[in-house]
Amino acid sequence: MVAGNMARRSRPGGPTARHLIIHGRVQGVFFRDWTVDTAASLGVSGWVRNLPDGTVEAHLEGELHNVDRMIAALHDGPPRAQVERIEQRDIAAERLSGFKRC
Repeated sequence: MVAGNMARRSRPGGPTARHLIIHGRVQGVFFRDWTVDTAASLGVSGWVRNLPDGTVEAHLEGELHNVDRMIAALHDGPPRAQVERIEQRDIAAERLSGFKRC
C-alpha cells in the first residue's frame, strides 16, 4: 500500500523528487546499503537514513521513470527486509548528485 501524494508529473525542465518513509522490517537488514546500490544503478540521487521509530526515511531525485522504478524496487527491498508500506509525497528537488547513506 502506498500513501501520500501520487502526482506523477515532473516539473518541466527539472527532476522529480519524492520524500519516503518506509515501514516494516527495514532496519538491521542492510536496507540502507541496498538502497544506495540500487539508486546508483538506476541513476537516482538522494539519501537514506534510519529513524528512531524503526522506519527508514529517503529522499529520491531524478527522472520520473527512474524514481518510479526505485520506489517499485523499495517495495521489495533486500532479501531479509519485509516492507509493509511506503508513505510518499512529492517535494521540491534539491538537485543532489549521487546517493548517500546518512
